Amino acid sequence: MMKNIVNNFTPVISSISILLLLSLASCNSKEKTETAYTDATKGIQDEDVITITENQFNSGGMELGEITLHDFNAVVKANGMFAVPPQNQVDVSAYFAGYVKDIGLLPGDVVKKGQVLFTIENPDYIQIQQDFLEARGRLTYLKSDYERQQELMVDNVTSKKNFLKAESEYMVTLAQFQSLKKKLGLMNIDPNSLTGENIRSVITVISPLSGYATTINASKGMYLNPSDIAITVTNTDDLHIELKIFEKDLPLVKVGQPINIRLQNDVDRVYKGVVHLVNKAINAQSRTVDIHGDLLDDGEVRQFAPGMYIEAEILTTSAEHPALPTEAVANIDNDFFVLVKEDNTRFKRVLVKTGSKDNGFTQILNAADFEANTEFLTKGAFNLITE
Repeated sequence: MMKNIVNNFTPVISSISILLLLSLASCNSKEKTETAYTDATKGIQDEDVITITENQFNSGGMELGEITLHDFNAVVKANGMFAVPPQNQVDVSAYFAGYVKDIGLLPGDVVKKGQVLFTIENPDYIQIQQDFLEARGRLTYLKSDYERQQELMVDNVTSKKNFLKAESEYMVTLAQFQSLKKKLGLMNIDPNSLTGENIRSVITVISPLSGYATTINASKGMYLNPSDIAITVTNTDDLHIELKIFEKDLPLVKVGQPINIRLQNDVDRVYKGVVHLVNKAINAQSRTVDIHGDLLDDGEVRQFAPGMYIEAEILTTSAEHPALPTEAVANIDNDFFVLVKEDNTRFKRVLVKTGSKDNGFTQILNAADFEANTEFLTKGAFNLITE
């Protein structure tokens, strides 16, 4: 009887043992899962914390700083180009028609004021010189006769008719002489040294200013009319900027406002200028207004050329805003982060909202989220944040 009872309990004990083992295994598995979850959560929470040793801080040239107030300018965007004043560019043409006999310039060649640009030839030049010499020869006699008749007229020795005739011939010849003398000057022929022996059919065309031969339309053997532009000479010593702004921005732009200038292929380099003139007329087609600006003294502007396209910002108004050095803010997929100091070695990556950028500083829109004395890694932060 007892043996049967024992045999009946054996399956029950086995079942209880199995249940206990399964329960213990389940608890152990749950503890391991919770521990793994906790460790994983801890890893996620700690990924925004960066540890920097004192040696790393010093050797990396890192610096700390706080949010401070800086001036930020409201800007008017403008496009334009480099240009020169009207007096610094001249279209050279011959005052007299003729064939180009000699020209040796190439676009970009340096020219000096008074330098011969090209020569032209025409037999008609000979006739002008001949007429001048004849007028000069007659003028000496006619002047003498006019003065003699004038004296005789005073003494009532000659008739008024003879005096008027002498006066008329002298004045007409004098006018011809002066006219031909001016023509010779335009032909770059010295009338004072002109004689019958040095009459020539070739004249020179000289440069009226120093600069560069920027456009050359003439070639050897070409027939030039007086209205034809042979060469354009440009002096780039006084480069300025010509900008266009939209009509809605006209009330904001004033003479004397600073201008930041950038080249299309070098947007990181900023050149400085100032508004010199503001046109009051609006272009009816483009609805834009012309702005004339002066470049501030910078030796590197000499490398620029008239017509080079530029992008500009006219700084119209300014206001103070909380800011950090731009180097302290890292852009990761259009989200902006900074490193906030927690203790001597720990820095936490924090998301910030940014505004304008100006003069090496970035506006922090949510500056109120940080305590007054919060320190940020202002130098060396970018590489640490983006790693």
